[in-house]
Amino acid sequence: MDLLRFITAGSVDDGKSTLIGRLLFDSKNILVDQLEALERQSKNREDGEIDLALLTDGLRAEREQGITIDVAYKYFSTPKRKFIIADAPGHIQYTRNMITGASNADLIIILIDARNGVAEQTRRHSIIASLLKIPHVIIAVNKMDLVNYSQDIFNNILIDYAEIARSLDLPDVTYIPISALKGDNIVDRSLSLSWYDGQTLLDVLENVRVENDVNLTDARFPVQYIIRPQTDELHDYRGYAGKIISGIYKKGDEIIVLPSLFNSKIKSIEFGGKELNEAFATQSVILQLEDDIDISRGDMIVKNDHQPRVEQELNVLLCWMDNKPLVAGNKYLLQINSRRVRSSVKEIEFKLDVNTLEKNYDPAQASLNDIVKAKIKAASPIPFDSYKELRANGGAILIDETSNVTVAACMIQ
Repeated sequence: MDLLRFITAGSVDDGKSTLIGRLLFDSKNILVDQLEALERQSKNREDGEIDLALLTDGLRAEREQGITIDVAYKYFSTPKRKFIIADAPGHIQYTRNMITGASNADLIIILIDARNGVAEQTRRHSIIASLLKIPHVIIAVNKMDLVNYSQDIFNNILIDYAEIARSLDLPDVTYIPISALKGDNIVDRSLSLSWYDGQTLLDVLENVRVENDVNLTDARFPVQYIIRPQTDELHDYRGYAGKIISGIYKKGDEIIVLPSLFNSKIKSIEFGGKELNEAFATQSVILQLEDDIDISRGDMIVKNDHQPRVEQELNVLLCWMDNKPLVAGNKYLLQINSRRVRSSVKEIEFKLDVNTLEKNYDPAQASLNDIVKAKIKAASPIPFDSYKELRANGGAILIDETSNVTVAACMIQ
């Protein structure tokens, strides 16, 4: 059974948390004790209905303010697929949280309040989805019950958003009219939306094709751990453990180790205690090579064709996530997959306005939630691909050396 990671986004009060609660409730993924707790917490509601948003709005500050602050993760499954949901904050000041939740998403659900239409946060989250190269987008026009399930209102929103989708080159956009509160078109088809002949939200989530999103051409294997048992039975054993983030590896393949440029061949591939003739993304395996060569955590084993770039200077688009501003000259740890090196920010080229995509050149600094284009100099060579071509090997983070706090999410250009 495959796995779909998706995130919900939208303006404050568009109904993201209620949508997730409804999805879990109607798909029978709420345990009895959870349901009882929801009933107790919702007992003061005038309409007597269960407040499904409480399933994700777990922080006390969120409940008091009526907004989602942190990224809440929920797990559920149906007979067709497993799911990981990230409920992202809608408020503009929590852009960093939204980017954190969206960085590994296969799909994003952007909610639009049918009464308000396309809003500033709609454009903002769509631009972030475009920057992060999220492969699939669902536009869920929510609160259709509050506009009398009007087909004209839905169609007008569809027309408005289609312009945004074209300008951002969003690859796969699906439009669904819903009511998260009433359950219309979430799991079951709505009689009130009889004019809509498309799939329900759950139907789309269960059937969207994500296997084609995995790159099986460019072989990338970041080494996470070197296995040396040094026992009498395995005194010569040297295995390299890690996750294949893209591509296919076969026994006998000629490989090159980056950044050292050592060459060898794959002697064996182990997966779950068994030997395989080949392995592919996204399996976690152990590779053995025919030659004893110096390989460390963070090195990358690739095949001779389709090699990544290996450089020390990186141009990145980054989202600043720290309260202390980013200033050119600051030093941080740069981590891409399992490789971590010292680095410094040499230059901040421009700040991106995520509402208009305008570039403000030569900013003095980057503040919390800013997205900027910067140049980073690493202390040693980094094997990488552009984020646009291969998300799995084009994303990185900056880490404060003293506090060990992640201060930026980077998309290598």
